[in-house]
Amino acid sequence: MSASGEGKAAAAGYAPHPYVGGRTAVLRALAAWRMRWPGAPRVIVLTGNPGSGRSRLVTGFLMMCDPGYRKQLPLDDLDPATVPPDLPAPAVPSPAGRTAAQLLWLISDHFGLAADRDDEIFTELAAREEPVTLVVPDVDRAGPVRAANESARVVRDVLKPLATTETVQLLADVPRELAAELAGALPPGQAQIIDLDAPEWADPKGLVLHAETALTPDAGAQELPYATDPSARRALAEALAARADGSRLTVQLAVQSLIVQPEGFDPADASLLPGSVGEVLDLHARRLGADPQTLRLMLAPLAFAEGEGLPVQLWGALASAVAGRDMSQDLADGMLLAAPFIEPVEPSRGTDGDGSGEGNGTGDDGAGSGAGDGRTLLRLMHPGIAEAIRSGLPDVRDAQTKIAMALLEAVPQQDWAQADPYIRDHLAAHTLEAGLLPQLLTDPGLFAHADPLTMRAAIEAVPLEQLGAPARTYLRIAPLLTRSQAPAELRAAFLESAFVEDGLAPYADALHTLGFTLPWRTLWSVPLVGVRAVTTGSLPPQSGDGATADPAGDPDGDPDGDPAETAIGSGGAAAPAPDGSAGPVPVSPAAVPRPVAAFLVPEGTPGSRTVAGPDGDISEAGGRALLVHDLLRPGYIDADPAQVQLPSAQALEAAPFGLSRGADYLRVWARADEEVVAALLSDTPFTGADLSPDGVLVVATARGVTARQILAAAPAPAPTVPAQRTGTADSLSSDGLEGDHS
Repeated sequence: MSASGEGKAAAAGYAPHPYVGGRTAVLRALAAWRMRWPGAPRVIVLTGNPGSGRSRLVTGFLMMCDPGYRKQLPLDDLDPATVPPDLPAPAVPSPAGRTAAQLLWLISDHFGLAADRDDEIFTELAAREEPVTLVVPDVDRAGPVRAANESARVVRDVLKPLATTETVQLLADVPRELAAELAGALPPGQAQIIDLDAPEWADPKGLVLHAETALTPDAGAQELPYATDPSARRALAEALAARADGSRLTVQLAVQSLIVQPEGFDPADASLLPGSVGEVLDLHARRLGADPQTLRLMLAPLAFAEGEGLPVQLWGALASAVAGRDMSQDLADGMLLAAPFIEPVEPSRGTDGDGSGEGNGTGDDGAGSGAGDGRTLLRLMHPGIAEAIRSGLPDVRDAQTKIAMALLEAVPQQDWAQADPYIRDHLAAHTLEAGLLPQLLTDPGLFAHADPLTMRAAIEAVPLEQLGAPARTYLRIAPLLTRSQAPAELRAAFLESAFVEDGLAPYADALHTLGFTLPWRTLWSVPLVGVRAVTTGSLPPQSGDGATADPAGDPDGDPDGDPAETAIGSGGAAAPAPDGSAGPVPVSPAAVPRPVAAFLVPEGTPGSRTVAGPDGDISEAGGRALLVHDLLRPGYIDADPAQVQLPSAQALEAAPFGLSRGADYLRVWARADEEVVAALLSDTPFTGADLSPDGVLVVATARGVTARQILAAAPAPAPTVPAQRTGTADSLSSDGLEGDHS
């Protein structure tokens, strides 16, 4: 199918698609793909320049694929070869604002796949008896951070595996630089690239019709001769289309400029007809008597805006920062100047009450900055405008640096709790393109308050060797933060523990000074591999000669009990292994029992003591060994594990807190009202957990053992607890799952 189809359709008297206004050749190819016509490719890769109309074309095609929408279209008037058969609507997972992982699991959810790992999604799709049809639009808008180039990851990690799955029929709208990579993943004949700017797919007549329709009074054009006179309107449409070099965006913006300010335009003057988006900007400014550079500087902050849009309150400060002068008067006087190129945005997500922009976890178009608080967001009408403005700046990195510095200066007293949600959520994205992100990643308050989806995406775009220790800690637990949808206070609690686990205690301490009401204080953490169980207990007071006053035994006084069972009970957890840095701590004489934690570890673990069986025969202990650690402070204790006494049943019943445990979550609840006061998630299964009567929670995972003193005196919100997935650990920075997936 080629552009020759356009002439044949017109000659036959078929009406153009009412939304697309042309593109007959492409619509024919897409209809053949949808009906799986013999010889039609299984995969179509749609591409073109920014502003070529890819999104509009895909939308118009999907209108004809949707059974409900088909009833509203004059299908009988259209070229029959452009109308796909009346089949169930294809799946249309949108990558806009989403990571590759989010997009993949969105597909899995749509088809109800019982997959636990990424590769299982493709395996399950391949095993289906009936083929599935997928349309993936706007790949160029993928990701929560523009400079992180998530589009390439979507193509590599999602679209290429889908394309090579024989049961998948795929249509994907991708940037030109990625089109050949996607199509090249398939044998010849299975994939076709449709480049809307290539001569065989160009539609100059459709572009004329597009311009002519935009110039009609019904579309908003003024009561001017070239709008009301059909012949004059047609002549101007032909001139605009010829000059625009196939760009529907250029034509659309040129008409918008005329609608906003018709004075000063002579349709006979070819010099007033733009040939690019950049020329539209310049010609519009000159017709309004303004300096084109002033218009570009006004729009520059919007060209760099992240997420859904820029809060109007920040526009002036950022424009002044980029320009290097006060732009407030220019903005006040320049609304007519900027009007054709900007639009207000209705935020799509609500906040979680702390202003952090958390919501549904999907990452749709950013972090929801400004959502739900009544503020106005602004954005450019098309990404092609932003590209034209950025390409016209002498130094993009310098402009981003100025924007980042202005955003930092706008944080009151450098208190992230008071910062504008846009600044909290998107400062990392601005500093990424400025090359300053590693220097920013030392503030635990920003880590806690920033939307974890955008923060994680920005950090992952930085080479690992450039990241400092705090940023590496954040990256390690980022999958936990994104999948839990935890509010800022709970994110701070997770970060506090992670900093202690990674030996960054000052960062953990700082989080306790930032106004958060944390549910716990992490007392210590040890990296111990192979811990199978943990328990809390105490060592009895010592006599004057240093020997314990009571020889171990069962807490109920049975000297014949199994010492391993006495020390461990029924708990089970994986904990950090001793690193030798702080050797055993001798037991000091004390007047009261010493609170301790005991770990069941593999025999031969340094510092451990093998536990004898019930009859005192070490050979019957089954390779069990115990380590004893102080409960309230860092340090192992050189003590006989048989001396550890478990708390009595009466002490446990009188304790203020109780513990509930799942595969990857723990909940501590107040016995008085049974309300949850602390909720803990893990990206690896818990292998042991115990809660002492005085509220010290000791937890073991494959990474180690960590002790937390429960601080909460009132109920705290629990995070969403997704179902536990198996397979590759979610801690890998490139494999984390966001939104509702664990």
